[in-house]
Amino acid sequence: MSENAEPLIQVRNLSKHYGEAAVLENISFNIESGDLVSIIGPSGCGKSTLLRCLNCLEILDEGEICINGTLISSQLALVDDAMFCRRAHQLRQSIGMVFQSFNLFPHKTLLENIMLAPMVVRKQSRELSRRQGMELLDKVGLANFYKRHPWSISGGQKQRVAIARALAMNPVLMLYDEPTSALDPEMVEEVLQVMRNLDRDGMTQVIVSHEMKFARDASDYIIYVEGGKIVEISDEDEIFISPKDERTKRFLKRYM
Repeated sequence: MSENAEPLIQVRNLSKHYGEAAVLENISFNIESGDLVSIIGPSGCGKSTLLRCLNCLEILDEGEICINGTLISSQLALVDDAMFCRRAHQLRQSIGMVFQSFNLFPHKTLLENIMLAPMVVRKQSRELSRRQGMELLDKVGLANFYKRHPWSISGGQKQRVAIARALAMNPVLMLYDEPTSALDPEMVEEVLQVMRNLDRDGMTQVIVSHEMKFARDASDYIIYVEGGKIVEISDEDEIFISPKDERTKRFLKRYM
């Protein structure tokens, strides 16, 4: 990456409220292209809301977000709703998002699930979508399962298909909201391995997770959030070795 290149993700003074409750307060950080970043913190601290703001599934009340050159600001949402919607749509075109639940279409095969969005949204040909879909199933280790339906595979396999489906739109950024929380422990590793492989391929990834070992081993850096605020940002596993804030120490004590 060029020294003069802008970070892929820039978040400045982001705040989000639900009524009187402040869910996120004055959040700011940058993420460089190719980084794998884990967002950790106690349940209810605002991690998932932050992720949803990055994808414009939640509208920020204050501040701004710039992802891959597309700027979204709270002021734009107030003064020009049509422009805000156009930019939000543009931003989502470059982002893949994977949720806790797999949300696969049960009546379609695994390959058909992956082919659908490129064909409908980008008007991509069936032949190209099929070829790309098979390549992505191979990437997540499920090429031999392409004719099967979601109800016939395990939870870990479903989540791997969900990742492949998100990759089918050729995103520059992948967001994961607790992607392993609904899985049995023995299925977690197969999903995390897909993320490690994507990291080696240079994909930028932001992961909300309680998988502390993965966060420590795989992340380029870690963002610790508590009470809707960033408490600490640390490179690699420094936060586990020498956390600077007492709140971070208390949280990590459960995992050490």
